[in-house]
Amino acid sequence: MVPIQENAMTEQLKRNFVEMNSRMTKNEALEEANRCLYCYDAPCITACPTSIQIPNFIKKIASGNMKGSAMTIMEANPIGASCARVCPTEELCEGACVLNASTKPIKIGHLQRYTTDWAMESDVELFKKGESNGQKVAIVGAGPAGLSAARELSRLGYGVTIFEAEAKAGGLGNYGIVSFRLPNDVVDWEVEQIVKLGVDIKTNTAVGVDISVEEILAQYDSVILAVGMGAVPNLGIEGEELAGVHDAIEFVKQTKMGLLTEDLVGKRVAVIGAGNTAIDGATCAVRLGAEQVEILYRRTEKEMTAYQFEYEFAKQDGVAFKWLTAPKKIIGDKAGKVVALECVKMKLGEAGADGRQRPEIIEGSDFVIEVDAVIKAIGQTRFVSLIEAFGLEHTHGVVDIDETTMQTSNKKVFACGDVVFGNGQGEAMVVTAAQQGKDAAYVIHEHLRKPSEIA
Repeated sequence: MVPIQENAMTEQLKRNFVEMNSRMTKNEALEEANRCLYCYDAPCITACPTSIQIPNFIKKIASGNMKGSAMTIMEANPIGASCARVCPTEELCEGACVLNASTKPIKIGHLQRYTTDWAMESDVELFKKGESNGQKVAIVGAGPAGLSAARELSRLGYGVTIFEAEAKAGGLGNYGIVSFRLPNDVVDWEVEQIVKLGVDIKTNTAVGVDISVEEILAQYDSVILAVGMGAVPNLGIEGEELAGVHDAIEFVKQTKMGLLTEDLVGKRVAVIGAGNTAIDGATCAVRLGAEQVEILYRRTEKEMTAYQFEYEFAKQDGVAFKWLTAPKKIIGDKAGKVVALECVKMKLGEAGADGRQRPEIIEGSDFVIEVDAVIKAIGQTRFVSLIEAFGLEHTHGVVDIDETTMQTSNKKVFACGDVVFGNGQGEAMVVTAAQQGKDAAYVIHEHLRKPSEIA
């Protein structure tokens, strides 16, 4: 997308990408905090992948101990400000709240945001770097998993260097989650907290290009591979090279970088796929002024991988859904621009190896819809070349690890986050990646205190 000159439309588009949900007022936060029962063995703690002591942080809000509340959250989750905004709380902590049975659950996500917003504005020091132990750890990737690992390792006294290929640290937070749900300044603050602990983040540094794998393995006592995911794969149909065909990841990334355009104002957009990335692409298209946005999915509503709250949000935004529909050909005009999408209806057949019914083409069901843009959101590729440069065993780009130690086939290299999610292994949530980063840090700490185990 090419940025446009400042004008009234640009200002409107900018407003469309401002964070949607407003924070609680002090009175609202106190009232909500005082509803909490402060359960012993609280189920909300168990439901949180990072095991935040939720009743404790909420009680500290009620008693006016905001720094204590912030430390309770951030101790458990180094990216607690981001997770306050993007966690599927309805399915996790709030879903487990005992008050679901009688009234309504505590608004844990909103209270977590209230506290972390206070921490951001107060600029208080929450944690300190540990006394140096003389050992060094390299982390590849500055996303949620890498940042969490770095924070914990620094507090344990390690010299930590993160190698990040992008211009900014933050990974998914700064490049992949829509601005109206997660503003960049929130992620920047979390990164800043980690830098203040002495972590050296080398941005614009691609491992295998700007520094070799061999150098990293030679210079550091241990390595954590915490890279995210790559681009959206091709659909494998005619017309993907046409102007107006977008990779959903890159499409969202451009909006996160503030590169808003009028290209889609009044236009018709088709999004291929029904995961969270597809929802993000569709809702961004709406905010860029598209008149009609439809998500096409070759399976049914039941099989879509997007979170339910994401699905409801998209519908509220006016996004339409065409189930059991697959793209067959992207049609362009003489100038090479998208003008239509040829589709075919599908039906669900026998179950495959993964237990899901396989979508099958209904012969003779072809139809054409007029569109001005197509956004591809059918998953993401993996950084297989980087994984293989480290000589790691993997399964279709998912690094094989010992689930107890998080070690890869190279005992000096550990892996966490998106690079180990997939093939039925783990669940790719931001909060889960954060916990895996912490786990990797603790495991490395144990192993480096027993160097004979790393050989």
